[in-house]
Amino acid sequence: MQRLSVSLRLPLIALILGCSGCTHYANDAWTGKDKAEHFVGSAVLAAAGTAYGDRQGWNEARSRSFGLMFSVGLGAAKELYDSREGGSGWSWKDFSWDIAGAAVGYSAYHLTHY
Repeated sequence: MQRLSVSLRLPLIALILGCSGCTHYANDAWTGKDKAEHFVGSAVLAAAGTAYGDRQGWNEARSRSFGLMFSVGLGAAKELYDSREGGSGWSWKDFSWDIAGAAVGYSAYHLTHY
C-alpha cells in the first residue's frame, strides 16, 4: 500500500475530525483546572509512551513518535467520548492543551535521556 503524502494526510485528518459525529461542542474557557490536567496528563503520557518505545529497543525517532501519537491519540479519544450525547462536548481548547502537553512531554523526555 502506498503512503499518503503529508500534504494529503493533514486535510484528510481534518476532514475525519470534522465529520466525526460529534453531537455537540463544549463552550469552555481557555484556562481552568481541567486545562492544567489535560496539559500535565498529556505530558506524562507522551513521556511514558516514549519510555515504552525505548524499553522495546526501538530507535529514538520511532520511540518519540510513538510517545507523541499515543498521548495525542488518547486526548482525541477522550474528546470524542465527551462529544457523545450527554457528554460535556468536544472541546478544541482541551484538545489544544492536550497537544501542548504532549509536545512538552515529548521534548522533556528527549532532553533528559539523550
